[in-house]
Amino acid sequence: MFSSVTESRLEIFNVADGVEGGEKAPAQNGVQMVFERYLQPCLAELFGTTLFVFVGCVSVIGNQGVEGVVQPALAHGLALGALITVLGEISGGHFNPAVSLSLYLCGGMELPLLGPYMVVQMLGGIIGAGLAKAVYPAALFNAAFGGAFSAVQLPAQTAGAVVAETVMTLFLTSVVCLGVANARTRSQMAPLCIGLTLSSCVLAGGAVSGACMNPARAFGPAVVANYWNYHWIYWVGPLCGALLTVTFVRLLFGDQTTRILLK
Repeated sequence: MFSSVTESRLEIFNVADGVEGGEKAPAQNGVQMVFERYLQPCLAELFGTTLFVFVGCVSVIGNQGVEGVVQPALAHGLALGALITVLGEISGGHFNPAVSLSLYLCGGMELPLLGPYMVVQMLGGIIGAGLAKAVYPAALFNAAFGGAFSAVQLPAQTAGAVVAETVMTLFLTSVVCLGVANARTRSQMAPLCIGLTLSSCVLAGGAVSGACMNPARAFGPAVVANYWNYHWIYWVGPLCGALLTVTFVRLLFGDQTTRILLK
């Protein structure tokens, strides 16, 4: 989720330019440049998404029979904050297609990385869910649908779930885009804020929709557990939330570099 940072952006890591801290990058040969600019970020996204989804699925499976969502909320939020901190300067620490989309549309990453990021995030989701399946006995894994999202059981619940996913993803991606890719609101506390935002959303909306906010987190366990009930919610809601964030940042809250009106 740490992403593009030119002089007018957060001076930690620039996926587009491959420079750190605003310093001029040392001369690189072609192979090294391609590796650090394209391959290494994709590998970091794959690695980080795998670990995030593994922790998320294991926390949900292990929470079976326990009332409340405190365990999954803490597990998801703490894991995300830690992974952003250690991998952010390599890939931006997205681990979420909705985050990648919102950052790209807000000018926080370059187009050639968007498609590969989404592909490796989905693959990381599958690997992470597969590792969760290897950890637990089949009975526990199947009882929790492998950590897939099963909060919605009736058609009447779908509208509320879509709204919840949209608003919670709006919250999450707004914190990402404003905390990282916007000069006036950027913060060195962004990893902590993003992790806390995720945890708060799981605590608030876990009973309504499962509080996914991440198509990769939904897709991985759905594939491994073959559980597809109302799976579309976890694509429509997060992507709508990401697009709403882009609208607000580009029209209202962005700095002069980001905002497209009233410059």
